Amino acid sequence: MKRSAKSKKAGSQRDGGITRITVAGYKSIVHEQSVQIRPLTVLAGVNSSGKSSVMQPILLLKQTLEAGYDPGPILLNGPNVKFTSGEQLLSRAGKKISKAAFYVGLELNSDTEMFLFFKRSAKGGFEIEKLTYAKNKEEITLAPGMKYDCEEVFIWLPHPALSAAHIPGVLKKVVEDGTIKLVVARNRCFLSIEGLDIEQGSAPAQIFQPGSNYDLPIRSIIHLPGLRGNPERTYPVTAVGPIFPGTFEKYVASIIMKWQADKSEKIEKLSSDLGKLGLTWKVAARPIDQTQVELQVGRLLHAARGGAHDQVSIADVGFGVSQTLPVLVALHAAEPGQLVYLEQPEIHLHPRAQAAMAEVLADAAKRGVRVVAETHSSLLLLAIQALVAEGKLSPELVKLHWFKRGSDGVTTITSADLDDSGAFGEDWPEDFSDIELQAQSRYLDSVASRKKKTSRAG
Repeated sequence: MKRSAKSKKAGSQRDGGITRITVAGYKSIVHEQSVQIRPLTVLAGVNSSGKSSVMQPILLLKQTLEAGYDPGPILLNGPNVKFTSGEQLLSRAGKKISKAAFYVGLELNSDTEMFLFFKRSAKGGFEIEKLTYAKNKEEITLAPGMKYDCEEVFIWLPHPALSAAHIPGVLKKVVEDGTIKLVVARNRCFLSIEGLDIEQGSAPAQIFQPGSNYDLPIRSIIHLPGLRGNPERTYPVTAVGPIFPGTFEKYVASIIMKWQADKSEKIEKLSSDLGKLGLTWKVAARPIDQTQVELQVGRLLHAARGGAHDQVSIADVGFGVSQTLPVLVALHAAEPGQLVYLEQPEIHLHPRAQAAMAEVLADAAKRGVRVVAETHSSLLLLAIQALVAEGKLSPELVKLHWFKRGSDGVTTITSADLDDSGAFGEDWPEDFSDIELQAQSRYLDSVASRKKKTSRAG
């Protein structure tokens, strides 16, 4: 398996969180493709080019870990990703499924990697084929049913993750005496090493789970899909915490209500961002009862005398407010290192607001949040470049990934860094700009042609 080269640019990574995602065999991503995750990561490309496909495997892991029961290695139909058959997510070569398997790789802090390999099960669904785990260039591979004698395990002891100190004290003595058999077992979408006391016949005790340090970063992902629902008169009260199972939009009203109760400065920052985007000057949550809350926004764009009482339901203002508010709340709710995946943050926004959205994303990135923005907006991308050129955003915080599907339907990804002037490399596909220029040229040529015809007719 070929491992993608990693950028080691100083300052481009923050401590904690997912720093790279690798995918192969999933939908249009037939061959291994890898995207580095920086505090502001942009996924761009035409429709159906594979942008969502590079993120969906990690969302499958998220909804598998969050299920209230053990759904097996992969929960196909959940709140973040919905499939009815395993064949729907596998890569195809022509009209045939190329392989009945896919894999996803995750990197933490540029020094720890885990690759999970899934294959179709004869009983339907998927099963884990194997798991590889590497830390500081030391690698181990686990597969279901593998068994080890203690002597084999001690070969790995120099590896920090498998040192004797990590073995629970109650098992340490019997391991040293050679009376423990170690076996690999599945734990949802991960594999773990469990110890079985041969002499006592006790139940297996987990000794090492490579996925344990990935569990929280995956479950902590804030996912905001492109379809964020219609504005409602009232919203159900939800629990509010650092982890938001499923998709994020259903938590927005309760988060705002909690910020109000806590007198958090995030309320003022949220209102400031709404004003920056030209949507409204204020947002507030009004509890209706113990189960419902109403979202109200200022009717005017800017604060005015008596404006605190001039608020209306979010259902009575432009659609852009209800679609953008979850984006802003997600960015302020996220902690440093937490990954926020935004599908089309610019949706339903005026071009001026699309450009202003770049500053909002940049502010979150500078706080250490890992923002992954999937976008079709050339204005958003250009505004990010402008922030870098103006010295308001370090280019080392930004990573651009361009997705393209060839005539064979296979996705390839081109990645680029910004230099200090906000420019990207020559290899970056610039069809955003090309299309805009072509449209302007077409219009100007048409106007010139019409004037020429009118002049001749006169």
